[in-house]
Amino acid sequence: MIRKYLLPILALAGIILGIVVAVNGAKKVVPAAPVSPPAQSPYKVFVVGAGIIEASTENIAIGTTVGGVVAQIYVQIGSKVKVGDPLFTLDNRTLRAEIALRESAIKVVEAQLADAKDELAFNENISDKAAVSAEDTNKRRNTVRIVEHQLAQAQAQLASSNTELEKLTVRAPVEGQVLQLKVHLGEFAPAGTLVQPLILLGSVEPLHVRADVDEDDAWRIRSGAVATGCLRGNKDISTPLTFVRFEPYVIPKTSLTGDSTERVDTRVLQVIFSFTRGDLPLFVGQQMDVFIDAPTRTFNKPVEASPAPVGTDKP
Repeated sequence: MIRKYLLPILALAGIILGIVVAVNGAKKVVPAAPVSPPAQSPYKVFVVGAGIIEASTENIAIGTTVGGVVAQIYVQIGSKVKVGDPLFTLDNRTLRAEIALRESAIKVVEAQLADAKDELAFNENISDKAAVSAEDTNKRRNTVRIVEHQLAQAQAQLASSNTELEKLTVRAPVEGQVLQLKVHLGEFAPAGTLVQPLILLGSVEPLHVRADVDEDDAWRIRSGAVATGCLRGNKDISTPLTFVRFEPYVIPKTSLTGDSTERVDTRVLQVIFSFTRGDLPLFVGQQMDVFIDAPTRTFNKPVEASPAPVGTDKP
């Protein structure tokens, strides 16, 4: 009895479930409304590029030529600096002790040089030339030369130590603003190129936008082209852009998927524009949609050589 009624009931339930799944799968999925409507171009004919805001000096990764423990930091995130302003200093106690020793050694050599010059002057100014031999006078002259050489060497060593001491204080190469600060007191700051720079610095007055334009549309953009930038995610935040320059080398398009094995076949021309931020909430590193005015361009075709008459010798 159980098999007689149970199996048909289970079969019927499976058929009903299949029908329900099929009906639900056939329903048209309504796409979700975008968080923010996409920006619209203000130009009739245009080219669109994906842009990223950067400092007008480009984003400068500050490092150090020598490694050491950070002893003092002079700036904070957002600090404005001028050329030559100190950013941070590495531990310099060893070099300062070395400089003190070299300065002391210079004073000793200077005293020796003064004595050697006095003895030479005594020999040269004595009235009775027979009282002092020429050989003794020459020895004193040589002594003065040797001590002068020793003094010059000690001064050069002191200058070298002062140069090394100056390297331990990293200074701003340009006028700008501290965009990132990844160095902390007591940490060891390694020398050389780093994945994460110790300090990211750049000029933000004005700001630049680096727009990637597909190579298929690159020929449509003119030098001095008018453009408008809209903040990605908010079309109401926009600003006119001023053409600065082309980056004349066409590069592979940067992929943002994070897949290290991805192959990118598209190449892009980078176009640099500038703008003044003013009160706009725009920051270095934000993305923008860049609309570039690109009216139709015509090019003169090369003149083709006319074919040679039949029966004549070709040159």
